[in-house]
Amino acid sequence: MTENAVLTMNNIRMRFGSYYALKGVSLSIRRGEVFGLLGQNGSGKSTMIKVLAGFHQPEEGSEVILWGQTMPLPLNPMEIKKRGVTFVHQHLGLVSSLTVMENMRVTALGQKTPLFVNWKKEAAAISRLFAEFDLTIDPFETVANLPPVERAFVAIIRAFEELRASDAGYGGEGILVLDEPTPFLPADDVQRLFALIRSIVKTGASVVIVTHDIDEVRDITDRVAILRDGELVDVLDTKVAERQSILDTIVGSRIDAFEKKRMANAGVPAAVSVRGFSDGTNTPFNFEIRAGETLGVTGLIGSGFAALPYLLYGARSGTGEITLDGRTISLSTITPLAAQKLGIAFLPGDRLGAAGIGTLSVTDNITLPVLHGLLKPYGLDRPGMTREAARLAQIHDVRPQDPNLPLGSLSGGNQQKVLLAKWLQIKPKLLMLDEPTQGVDFGARQQIFKALDRAAAEGTAILCASTDNEQLEQICDRIIVFSRGRPVIELKGAEISRKSITEACFHSHDAEAAE
Repeated sequence: MTENAVLTMNNIRMRFGSYYALKGVSLSIRRGEVFGLLGQNGSGKSTMIKVLAGFHQPEEGSEVILWGQTMPLPLNPMEIKKRGVTFVHQHLGLVSSLTVMENMRVTALGQKTPLFVNWKKEAAAISRLFAEFDLTIDPFETVANLPPVERAFVAIIRAFEELRASDAGYGGEGILVLDEPTPFLPADDVQRLFALIRSIVKTGASVVIVTHDIDEVRDITDRVAILRDGELVDVLDTKVAERQSILDTIVGSRIDAFEKKRMANAGVPAAVSVRGFSDGTNTPFNFEIRAGETLGVTGLIGSGFAALPYLLYGARSGTGEITLDGRTISLSTITPLAAQKLGIAFLPGDRLGAAGIGTLSVTDNITLPVLHGLLKPYGLDRPGMTREAARLAQIHDVRPQDPNLPLGSLSGGNQQKVLLAKWLQIKPKLLMLDEPTQGVDFGARQQIFKALDRAAAEGTAILCASTDNEQLEQICDRIIVFSRGRPVIELKGAEISRKSITEACFHSHDAEAAE
C-alpha cells in the first residue's frame, strides 16, 4: 500500500457479460489530497466509483483497503459511509421539491425517526455549517429555486457533514468522492466550487474528483489517474504535467481540436426565418439561420438564450412565427410533433430526462424517429431495427457497439452519440442543440463536432445554445449574445473567440444593468 494512503484499490476487475469494464486497475488515495480520475467516456471511471460505492461487485482477486483494513467484497454501501467515504454523483441526489434544510437532514432524521423536529434549531445548525465555508444559503429555500452551483454546494456540504458524523473515528479526515460535479456549471461557479473543495481538504479530508475537463483537473487536483479501455495507463502529478501530454495519454495518441472552416454569410439564403419571436417577457425580435450555418446563442445564466430552442420546438409557450422551407407555423400553436413534421430536430441538454430513455435499448432509442419505415405487416421489423442501430452506432463510434444495451448503461459521451445519431439520420432542415457536450470527454467532443460539421455541409441549419465558450468558438459561424431575453450583440467570422464571447456576455449584462 502506498505510504500515507487512506484508500487503496488493488487489481479491480469488473465484467459485464463478456465485456471487461475494468481490467485489473490499482490505485491509492493519499491523506489530504485532491485526486483526479480521468479518461474518455467508457474508460471505466464510473465503474471504478460504483465498485467503491458498493453498487457493483468486482471479480474475485479484487481488493479494497480502507484505513489500512482490507474490506470484504462486495462493499456494503452503509458500511462504507460509516467508515468515512461519501459520494456526490452528477445529479447530486437532492429532492428538488424539499427545502435545503430537509435535504441536509433527511438521512440523519430518517435514522433517528424523532417524534418532534425543532426546525428552528436545525436551521441554525445548518447556517453555522454553511458559514464555515463562507456560504450564505437559506435553509428554508426550496432546492428547486437554487441556482445550479448552490445545489452542488448543498450536496457537497451534506456529504462532508456525513464524513464528520462517521462512527469510524476519522471525523473530517474522510474521503469525499465527487463524480462529475461541474458539467452543468459556468466557469465562475466552477471556481466557487473549487474554493469549497480546497476548504474541505484543509480539514484533512481527501477528495476524489471525476471530470472530463483537463483545465479543471490541472487547477484543482494534486495527482490524476488516467484510465483507458478499462486499464490504468498512468498516474501523473498534475502540477507539472502539461495539458497536451495529459490529453495524449487519455486518448493514446495525438489528438487535435476540431477546427471549423467558417462559412461566408454573404449570399447564402436563409433556411430558417423567425419573426416576432417572444417568450412573453421580452420585446419581440427577428433572426435567421442560413442553410449549412451553425448559429450559437449564449449569455449569462438567466439571460434567456437557453429557452430559445425549447420555445421554437413547442416544448414551451412563445409567440411569433417560424418559416422553414417555405412553410410557416405560429409559435403559439407549434408542438414538438408539428416541429418534427416541419423538419426540426431538437436534442435537449438533459440526456436521460428529456432526450432519451435510459431503460430502453440503444436500438429502441436510435430508431424512434424512423419507426414508420421499419413496420412490417406483422409489426415492427426488430432485426431490421437492430441492423440499422448497429450501422449508425458504428458510424458514430458508439462504444461498446452493442445495440441491445440499455442507453442508460452507456457513458455520457456515448449516450450523446446515440441521441445525435437518432436525429442526424433523418437529415433535419434545422437541428437545435442544448449544451450538446456537457459531461463529454475531449475525444468524444471532437467526434460530435465533426458529425455536426458533416450535417452542416449537407445543408442542415444548426442552432446551438451553450455557455461553453470553447465549444462555441470551435463550431459556430455566428454567435448571438442574449441579455434579458433578447439578442444584444452578434459575433461572426474572425470576431469569434473564447475571449470575445466572454467579454460580450459581461458587456451586454453591464449595458443592460446601466439602462
